[in-house]
Amino acid sequence: MKDLIEILVKALVDHPDNVDIREVSESDSVTYEIRVAEDDMGKVIGKGGKIANALRTVAKAAAMKDRTRVYVEIVQ
Repeated sequence: MKDLIEILVKALVDHPDNVDIREVSESDSVTYEIRVAEDDMGKVIGKGGKIANALRTVAKAAAMKDRTRVYVEIVQ
């Protein structure tokens, strides 16, 4: 799952070397924290949050196979 999110985010940004994704596991869910360069924040969030919502949708759809809850957060 982390690899999928990383591939998608790196394709969006201008500085793919600065992409950092951390996986925080809890008892019944997994949260992926995405950190990118300051210049790339707008590209990952998108106008009105559309890109961020699309990333969340793809992650949740991929997690349905494992029946786990997945959250995607974009942090600075």
